[in-house]
Amino acid sequence: MDDWNDLRLVLAVARAGSLIGGAKALGVNHSTAFRRLNALEARIGVRLFERLPAGHYLPTGAGTQATLAAERMETETARLGREIAGSDHRLTGRLRVTSSETLAFRLLTAELARFRAAHPGIEVELAIDNRILSLSRREADIALRVTRPREPDLYGRKLADVAWTLYGAPPLLKKLKLPRRNGGSDVKALADGPVIGWHSDAEGIHAGTWLESEVPPAAIVYRSNSLINQLSAAKAGIGLAVLPCYLGDPEPGLARALSKPIPALARELWIVTHKDLRATARVRAFLDLVGAGLLAHKRLFAGTGPL
Repeated sequence: MDDWNDLRLVLAVARAGSLIGGAKALGVNHSTAFRRLNALEARIGVRLFERLPAGHYLPTGAGTQATLAAERMETETARLGREIAGSDHRLTGRLRVTSSETLAFRLLTAELARFRAAHPGIEVELAIDNRILSLSRREADIALRVTRPREPDLYGRKLADVAWTLYGAPPLLKKLKLPRRNGGSDVKALADGPVIGWHSDAEGIHAGTWLESEVPPAAIVYRSNSLINQLSAAKAGIGLAVLPCYLGDPEPGLARALSKPIPALARELWIVTHKDLRATARVRAFLDLVGAGLLAHKRLFAGTGPL
């Protein structure tokens, strides 16, 4: 097996658990991936995957060996790319950034406009994704995350505390007699609904997990896997939505149903890159300019004021 593209295919199929998922990850169509995998197995005379019902692909012993070899090659290729990029002192080239949908909607895009005005030679590619993309595998050069980085090969800086609370359209709040006089962060306001929740397939969302534990199923009247859509639904009067304060507080036609943030939903905003890329000119410029721009909104993030 002397072609890196063959190993990339094996790795993609193994990670996705299906040929369709592997093809999608590589940006090729299903029939192309099917032909390539069959040709590879015929060429080496070994079955790499067991074809299971419902389109699942399970690596055989040989497939597991090939997957591990592909991971090692991917790691070394990514390391070489980071080392080369890390020695680049030009304020030109592409910079891949990943962020949540809400941050991009409310604050980040304006900061990216300032960054582009200051550094027109840098092409910014923004990946809107609630998943944590791998900086080690160069899925992104810079990430804006709501968790402290734990990996030892990453460099990060905390920008702000991020508060969440409950919001609704003023007519609905008046009808429900919210916010209560004692206000605070009493989540009993959620018990009777109507509440806007997360879509059933939105796994790993902290706010979604919290809602499922605190709100009776009968109180949830609407679900969405998008916080921007939840914001729109709350403005339309469908129900109450739990939103980050930086998203809900500035929004016209929306008001807090609880006067204080909900402590259990407190998060942190971090700007993160790989330590090998930290000295790259375009990465350094982004960390400085965009980091400072977001830091200026720390009171909005914390739910204590506009600036």
